[in-house]
Amino acid sequence: MASGEVSVRAPSEKGFHLRGDVVERLLSIFSPLLLVVLWELAVKLTLLDARFFPAPSSIVGTFSALISSGELVNHLSASIVRIGLGFVLGALPALILGLIMGLSPIVRAAIYPMVAATYPIPKIAILPLIMLIFGLGEMSKYVIVAIGVFFLVLINTMAGVMNIEQIYLDVGKNFRASRKDMYLTIALPGALPLVFAGFRLGWGVALLLIVAAEFVGAKSGIGYLIWQSWQTFSVESMFVGLIVISILGYISSLILDELERVLIPWKSFHLSA
Repeated sequence: MASGEVSVRAPSEKGFHLRGDVVERLLSIFSPLLLVVLWELAVKLTLLDARFFPAPSSIVGTFSALISSGELVNHLSASIVRIGLGFVLGALPALILGLIMGLSPIVRAAIYPMVAATYPIPKIAILPLIMLIFGLGEMSKYVIVAIGVFFLVLINTMAGVMNIEQIYLDVGKNFRASRKDMYLTIALPGALPLVFAGFRLGWGVALLLIVAAEFVGAKSGIGYLIWQSWQTFSVESMFVGLIVISILGYISSLILDELERVLIPWKSFHLSA
């Protein structure tokens, strides 16, 4: 290097990437906290009506009381059991049928028109019929969740199989793979990204449907807590129920993320390169 020259080293791409990750994590933490602080201030300054938007500090107090009494735990556990069983009852047959429809044009031609005709029907709209058939007990809640999950997992699984490159299917046929091997070693792994997309959508719909079902046909559950709070004008308890649902959805999303990382290691989880 000649004397008098200044060496300038450009920041490495890795450094920029790490810095960007730190900024994103800080934003994900502090943006909700900032919203809570602004909410609290808006209530204190009477910019928001505390009758309809109670201060976060008041909601936290109600949350603590419901936890201490065990009431919130009972409601939450009841909803989780209903969602979990309903999800399995809907997702498992949908996964199997979706794989079959994806690989078999004949089965797809026979079944898909019925799926396309019934899928747009709002699942909440058939809740009264489900309750009429299965009563107000637990079975009606399992069924309505299962129906909502079924269509989303079915359609995404079928689409995932149909999007597999033909060369992989041809290789299986050339090596005389059995029907079982075609499903388990080619169709299922190839469709997994869209299968998980169906799981995510299905879980979100399951949360929505179980709350609706618990509004009218339950004596426990987060939906029942929200409905009971509305009847007694306990707005703080209502917000507790809403927040618990959102937290449950977020935790479920994290669990699905981790399952995807384990089962689909080749998939990139970065939103941007």
